[in-house]
Amino acid sequence: MSKILTTETPSVNIIGNGTDIKGNIKSNGDLRIDGFITGNINASGKVVVGSTGRVEGEISCQNADISGDVKANIKVTELLSLKANAVVSGDIFTNKLAIEPGAVFTGACKMGNNGSLNEKPEQFVQTEA
Repeated sequence: MSKILTTETPSVNIIGNGTDIKGNIKSNGDLRIDGFITGNINASGKVVVGSTGRVEGEISCQNADISGDVKANIKVTELLSLKANAVVSGDIFTNKLAIEPGAVFTGACKMGNNGSLNEKPEQFVQTEA
């Protein structure tokens, strides 16, 4: 009798427009937010905040695309993309950062792949692309 090997596929979770969640979210996969979350988000995959999405809390993930309103500190181990409609108020800790024209970011930013994403950013930066 042979064994069938299966690999786990990371899940994709969607918080739809009109949904309000109060509490922390932990996901082993990707997360898309088109509703409103008050709480911390910890995802091992990608977090997408759509244009109708709002987050108040901390975000920690591998990659992120932000198009909505985020009032949170954001920790991204790889790439953080702020899309044209994004409004971000909080500190950013990331390896790579892409900001489209029209995005608004108010806070401090620490970039680099030196393993120190938990350090506090040293300067205040306000950018409107």
